[in-house]
Amino acid sequence: MDIKAPDLGVDSAEVSEIMVAVGDVIAKDDNIILLESDKASVEVPSSAAGKVTKISVAIGDQVSEGMVLIELESETDSQDDNQSVETPAADTQEKSLDGEREEPQKEEQSDKVAVESNTDQPVEQEATATTHALPDLGVDEAQVSEIMVSVGDMVTADQSILLIESDKASVEVPAPQAGKVEKILIQVGDMVANGQDFIVIIGQSSDNANATSEAKAPVAQSQDSKPAVSEQKTDSSQEAAKQATTEPKQVASTTAKSSTGNKLTEAQVNEKMVDVYAGPAVRKLARQLGVDISEVTGSALNARILKEDLFAHVKQSLTTKQAAPATGAGVSRASLPSLPDMSNVEIWGETETQDLTRLQKVSIPQLNYNTYLPQVTQFDLSDITETEQLRSELKGSMKAEGVGLTILAFIVKATAYALTQHPRFNSHLSDDNTQVILRKSVNMGIAVATDDGLIVPVIKNAHEKGIKQIAIEIGELAIKARDKKLSTKDLQGASFTISSQGILGGTAFTPLVNWPQVGILGASEATMQPKWNADKQTFEPRLMLPLSLSYDHRVINGADAAVFTRYVATLLADPRRILL
Repeated sequence: MDIKAPDLGVDSAEVSEIMVAVGDVIAKDDNIILLESDKASVEVPSSAAGKVTKISVAIGDQVSEGMVLIELESETDSQDDNQSVETPAADTQEKSLDGEREEPQKEEQSDKVAVESNTDQPVEQEATATTHALPDLGVDEAQVSEIMVSVGDMVTADQSILLIESDKASVEVPAPQAGKVEKILIQVGDMVANGQDFIVIIGQSSDNANATSEAKAPVAQSQDSKPAVSEQKTDSSQEAAKQATTEPKQVASTTAKSSTGNKLTEAQVNEKMVDVYAGPAVRKLARQLGVDISEVTGSALNARILKEDLFAHVKQSLTTKQAAPATGAGVSRASLPSLPDMSNVEIWGETETQDLTRLQKVSIPQLNYNTYLPQVTQFDLSDITETEQLRSELKGSMKAEGVGLTILAFIVKATAYALTQHPRFNSHLSDDNTQVILRKSVNMGIAVATDDGLIVPVIKNAHEKGIKQIAIEIGELAIKARDKKLSTKDLQGASFTISSQGILGGTAFTPLVNWPQVGILGASEATMQPKWNADKQTFEPRLMLPLSLSYDHRVINGADAAVFTRYVATLLADPRRILL
């Protein structure tokens, strides 16, 4: 029996891991091959049960829909072969009793016959096991941070069963149906992608819930007989996966020694990335950093390489270089030395250790990107006296409608309009540093402070929305952020970010550019300041709002930043200009 590749959603994908070996006995829906395209990793399940007799692909092969992956010997065929060997003299008798030969096979294939003989419930109403795939995560891949259920647990529909973490957010995945957890197909630390199978749930109807214990006993026995096969398959598949991931890395490491200590070219990196176990996002990051990924040690399941492993490798490499023959240079900005030993209380005093929140932990890799950005900050002031007067006139009627109108809504509107007039600030730098990718729409990220840390939900198409609609969405996103109800789509797609410190205090600050964006605008607390009126030859009290624009100097020049910041300040001083 040939097991072929299903519809992959792409023209072709590369074989990254083979999860079975010749001789393994596998069940239907067991994962057999791991395929990777440019955007996702997909585990291909077997469409039938049986014994693996041949593996038709190898690691590194390009696979397309309909291609034969493995060949199986079905359980039925193997039973027929065994019967013919054990009773050769009875061939003529079996040929005359074809109808009788099929009945024992049916009895072994399903224990539901025994159930049907002891209960009035029809076979069609028995509980069925369903394999479920992950929903759209909003990112190419994310890491499994926590599995909230165990095999055998009863779950209800929409109950949170899985915690997925990407670079920007933590998302709880709900149970797709009610029932009993039959099998969990992923582990903590795995990198998962949209549409990947992650759990098998046995759905149970109300009729089945009323079935007698005598009727369920044969089914329970049949289920209890499965673990031996699963364990045999798991052990052999893990051994095969280990061989597939370690042997190529040893070869790649020997070929890479000649270039150790030098930043590899993109062609060299691509050549060495074929034989390692890592997802598309990690491979892309390795290319950007110029890291020989074959020399990186993976910390996830089956030595899979994560982004954190890349950062640790870079940190170790830079630290080693600094420890080499001294030149008097300080520690590289990309790495820090280890903390000193603080066990001596007389010197250091007493200390206390506190864990970072989950959100803070997943934010660290994103913040580390700033190490590689040449960032500059431009400061300016906006006279928002008239704008604040307009806000005061409108906020009463807005509040009656349940809308909180803050100065942030005006800042978002003015900045969104400014980005349409200065599109270079609403862009991304290409991976090869040769092009600027201009965004046609303005998706504005809004930094929100929560008890767990800073999170940045996104207002989509802010340039097309009025101040009132922006104020409504700011309020809704802020509530969802503090209640931990933000979805991945609420956090993805930002082209520019605004960070407002509101009434928290301070005169100015330097916000960090949120890669891959090229700019972020900070707003501090507005204060009354004297401003010279040339017409009246006197100082007047005016409400001044400090603005801080940080930008990626690879894309934005200082003069352009000054012009853009002043333009935003002018729009905020008189929002009627947006109507022109």
